[in-house]
Amino acid sequence: MKKFVLLGYMGCGKSTIANMLSKNADIPFVDLDKKIEEKLNLSINEIFEAHGEIYFRKLEHETFVELLDSPENLIIGLGGGTPCYANNHELFKGDGVVSVYLKASIETLFGRLAVNKSKRPLIAAQSEDELKEFIAKHLFDRSFYYNQAKYKVIVDGRTIDQTVQDIMDILA
Repeated sequence: MKKFVLLGYMGCGKSTIANMLSKNADIPFVDLDKKIEEKLNLSINEIFEAHGEIYFRKLEHETFVELLDSPENLIIGLGGGTPCYANNHELFKGDGVVSVYLKASIETLFGRLAVNKSKRPLIAAQSEDELKEFIAKHLFDRSFYYNQAKYKVIVDGRTIDQTVQDIMDILA
């Protein structure tokens, strides 16, 4: 049983890459946030509003552990903050866990997030300058956790197919 964990900042392409990787490797993809939403039948925003961040982070950790303990091979896409809480980054070191940090520059992330920010409540109301600063600060704060991944794949200037191939080469 192998678990392939994709992590990185929002906008780095985790879901897009994981879906394509799932098709190419014939391994099911599970998005951690979607799994949590299904469990409670609430959106992530509704969970935060109704129960608060501490409750969410505890549930996120429990769900991540359940997925890692499940008997089948899985590709697991983490939320951008998942590695930073409840020592989740330590789980990257487990037996049968292959963790890949999809690393993107501030410029790449800004370019991707600026066009879709209305779909992301965390950044929806931010100006361009605020968004750039927000991304830079978060990347700085989270880099320690992201860098605990066994592998790093740079996504800047790469197509989805190229990035998926980079990961397939790691898995080979």
